[in-house]
Amino acid sequence: MKRDLNVRRVRKAARASWPIQRLGELAEFRNGVNYNKSSFGVGVKVVGVSNFQDYTKPKYTELEQINPEGIVSERNILRDGDIVFVRSNGNPELIGRSLYIERPSEDVTHSAFTIRLRFSSSKVHPKFYAYCFRTPLIRQSLTAKGGGTNINNLNQDILNALEVPVPPLPVQRRIADILSAYDELIENNQRRIQILETMARSLYREWFVHFRFPGHEKFPCVTSPLGDIPKGWKVKLVKDILSRRPSGTVYREVDVQPDGPTPVLDQSTNELLGFHDTEPDHLASHASPIAIFGDHTCKMQLLVEPFSVGPNVVPFTASRELPTIFAFYAVNSLVQTQEYKRHWISLNAKEIVVADRATAHHFATLIQPMRIAQATLAKGVRNLRRTRDLLLPRLLSGQLTSNSEEL
Repeated sequence: MKRDLNVRRVRKAARASWPIQRLGELAEFRNGVNYNKSSFGVGVKVVGVSNFQDYTKPKYTELEQINPEGIVSERNILRDGDIVFVRSNGNPELIGRSLYIERPSEDVTHSAFTIRLRFSSSKVHPKFYAYCFRTPLIRQSLTAKGGGTNINNLNQDILNALEVPVPPLPVQRRIADILSAYDELIENNQRRIQILETMARSLYREWFVHFRFPGHEKFPCVTSPLGDIPKGWKVKLVKDILSRRPSGTVYREVDVQPDGPTPVLDQSTNELLGFHDTEPDHLASHASPIAIFGDHTCKMQLLVEPFSVGPNVVPFTASRELPTIFAFYAVNSLVQTQEYKRHWISLNAKEIVVADRATAHHFATLIQPMRIAQATLAKGVRNLRRTRDLLLPRLLSGQLTSNSEEL
């Protein structure tokens, strides 16, 4: 009810034209800190280019830390309401992406490949502009200011000259509240997905690392190249339990759409890039899941819906009589334990403990409902993002359609 009232208020307020100002009249900018590999350690968390992806706010638990001595001063620490942009990167499509800093619980700084925006005007609500900078309109404006079809480097002059709408402050707050409601639901679903995944990985460790699986008392341990393992279990090479599937078409960000029949995964992050209207390369399902391994990121996912990927993502299923769910968690456990940062070919040569067929299938039977729940929640996240992203430009342009009343 409250959100419905907010939408109606925004719709009414948006009928008036909003003034336009240069961003430099509302905010000041600062490049991030320079550091190298020797700077990593315990100290201050740092937002780098790899932390942006398609997030609206940083995932603070994923940030690396650097020793701040001689590198970070108080003026480099991010504050509530700051916005951080990607300034320079080898991928032009990342330039200009932004993250909103909201009530950080500890000291956080940002790398030299990013720019921090901090508002100095009392006429702005920072979260409103955090959403504003994510609209195609602003992205196109940044490109125009950068002088080409792609921005190779974002700098303070470009941001300073960027023209942005300045609605009345109450309107800014209401728009931010409406969009934040979607983000809160998205974060809720993502937390539930993470809880389910933590439960599944914990069960895998309990059964297949600590060997406390149901009936383990009846299985005496025997010697193996990887230490003592339950009798009847084997040590095999990774390549002997996996069956590689062909990679698919390369999709660029500009080739995908907000909606369509085929989910397309980003070949560098394994994250959902968008959708395409072609036939999917792989027909995954709950009954026949397919796992993927990022050949550069070493991130893994288990997919239960049709999808397409590029050449740097390796799709695979289990070979022979093992369930793919078991193979996925077995290989992922190996990758995480060894902090594996190499390619698929090297991973294939690693040794791994493989349970007997009955225990592996018992594990897969218990995990499958968790995976179905995760897939349902992930679909909910995609739908919420799609709705938010369709609503976003309409709200921020001050032109809401009649359909807005249905929200």
